[in-house]
Amino acid sequence: MADSGQAAETRRSDGAAANSEIAAAFDDGPAFIPYLAVGDPSYEASKEYVEALARGGADVIELGLPFSEPIAEGPTIQGAIVRALEGGMTPELFFEFVEDVDVDVPLVCMTYYNLIYQYSPPGSDERGPEQFVARAAEAGISGLVVPDLPAEEADPLRAACDEHGLDLVFIVAPTTEGERLQSMMERVSGYVYVQARLGTTGAKSDVSDQTDRSLQRLSEWDVPKAVGFGISSGEQAERIVASGADGIIVGSALVDIVADGVDNEWSTEETAAKLEAKATELAEGASRGQTEPAPSDE
Repeated sequence: MADSGQAAETRRSDGAAANSEIAAAFDDGPAFIPYLAVGDPSYEASKEYVEALARGGADVIELGLPFSEPIAEGPTIQGAIVRALEGGMTPELFFEFVEDVDVDVPLVCMTYYNLIYQYSPPGSDERGPEQFVARAAEAGISGLVVPDLPAEEADPLRAACDEHGLDLVFIVAPTTEGERLQSMMERVSGYVYVQARLGTTGAKSDVSDQTDRSLQRLSEWDVPKAVGFGISSGEQAERIVASGADGIIVGSALVDIVADGVDNEWSTEETAAKLEAKATELAEGASRGQTEPAPSDE
C-alpha cells in the first residue's frame, strides 16, 4: 500500500482546500508519472512491475482500472486492458491490488465513469461515486483521472473526492478552451493532465508543438501541469520539462515493454528490470529539463 507521508495542503482554482499528497510530489522538481494497467498480464506480475516503476524514480503512479470500452486509449493500452480483463481484473480486485502493492508514492486511479457510477461495495445495495471514492480512499488511492467525464457533470464525483480527501485530475486537450477550460480548472486538483496532441494515447517519436501552446494557455492557473500522450524517451521528457511542464506522464512506452515481455515470454523479473531502466531514463530526462533551456527545433 502506498505511504507517501503527510499530505500537503493546496487549493483548487475555486479556492476550496485540498489535502494533496499528489501536489507535494511536484515540490522537489518535475514529477515523473508512469502508467500501467493493473492486472496486465497478471495480478502478481503487475505488482512487480508497479514496484519496479517506483524503484526507477516514479513520483506518482497512475494505475489503470480496466474498462471494456476505453475511448481515450490507443491500441497499445487497449491491448493491456484486454489482457488485464482476460486475467480476471475487477474493481474490487483492483482495490485489493492497491492495498497489496509496496510503494511509497501516491497512486492515482485512471478509469472510466461507467465503472465509478455502477460500483457497489460487496454486501451493499448502494452504488455510485460516493461508494467508489470511499473504497478508493480506504484502499490508499490519492486521486482519480476519468477521461470520459465532462467537468460540467463532475460535481457529484468532485464532492465525493472532497469528502474523502482525493484529488480529481482532468485531461486538457489542445482544443480545450473557453468555458469548458474554465470549468475544468475550477474543479481540478492535484495536477492537470495536459494532452500533448490530439488523438488517442500512444508512444510517438517526436514532441508536439501543441504542447508549448497548451502550457502557455494554462500558465495563469496555479496547479501543476503534467504532460502526457506520446512521451517515450528521456530526450522527450527533457524537452517537455524545459518547455515549462511541471511533470511528464508516460504510459504506452511502458505498456509496450509489458507487451514485449508477454510476446517474447520474458520472465517477470526481466520485464520488471526493463521497466525500471526505462523509468530511470524518463525520470532523469525530466530532471535534466528543469535546468536546460528548451532545445531549438531548427
